[in-house]
Amino acid sequence: MTSCKPTSNGKEEYLRKPDWLKIKLNTNDEYKGLKKLMREKNLHTVCEEARCPNIHECWGERRTATMMILGSVCTRACRFCAVKTGLPNELDLAEPERVADSVAIMNLKHVVITMVARDDLKDGGAQVLAETVRAIRRKSPFTSIEVLPSDLGGLQENLQILMDSKPDILNHNIETVRRLTPRVRARAKYERSLEFLRLAKEMQPDIPTKSSLMIGLGETEEEILEVMDDLRANDVDIMTIGQYLQPTKKHLPVKKYYSPIEFGKLRKIAMEKGFKHCEAGPLVRSSYHADEQVNEATKERQLQAEQ
Repeated sequence: MTSCKPTSNGKEEYLRKPDWLKIKLNTNDEYKGLKKLMREKNLHTVCEEARCPNIHECWGERRTATMMILGSVCTRACRFCAVKTGLPNELDLAEPERVADSVAIMNLKHVVITMVARDDLKDGGAQVLAETVRAIRRKSPFTSIEVLPSDLGGLQENLQILMDSKPDILNHNIETVRRLTPRVRARAKYERSLEFLRLAKEMQPDIPTKSSLMIGLGETEEEILEVMDDLRANDVDIMTIGQYLQPTKKHLPVKKYYSPIEFGKLRKIAMEKGFKHCEAGPLVRSSYHADEQVNEATKERQLQAEQ
């Protein structure tokens, strides 16, 4: 896709992607094997549904993957997201065990479990997500587990269900700056996401919390820094910052392509503000290099498994 900017005559000028957004594909045997297994097990991955640019690196080189549970149809219609929107699928109660079996077969080092928003469910899908964490823990005790839920309707009891399953990382994306949230995120609220992250840390202080920001939607530098400050004020440990890419013509256009140098500066600022880890770059997504972000206790558990 292209970025756009207004011209003197009021029309939008479309520009080609810069060279630094070109992706080198690596369709090796590891990648092909994971893709084949995903289809055989009827599993959905956000890597594919959201058209992630890093899928070949994660699947083919790092043995990490992001599973999307609770169906492939989302109840929200966020204007940045390529995941299908509509009437949700019926709950598949066998899904947690099936996902856990696949994680074991793939021998994943790190798995991210995300979900479509399920506003049709009273618990927002929290119980199925928690059962998936427990099933993976039973069958792959040395695989680190990151969960990336919706805001689960903003209900504290739903978040408690999930945190009681004790994932290794709790990730909930702020997505964009405060001013743009109503336009970019359907039904979600900026303050509610901050509260979600704060409560998660209060419930399980030893579990790292994480959030991701897309840039290129028309935000200012001051607004980006405000997001950093808001996340730190709510004790968020890890931040990722990536370039928004327009998935189709129906989605919001890109207003700016940030350069790798600009991303480097943002990463430096984030670390100076107190984040324990920050990934920032044009192709960075929420789960990018997620296997490096687990806490020391989890890393020690994995190291012992390799000895």
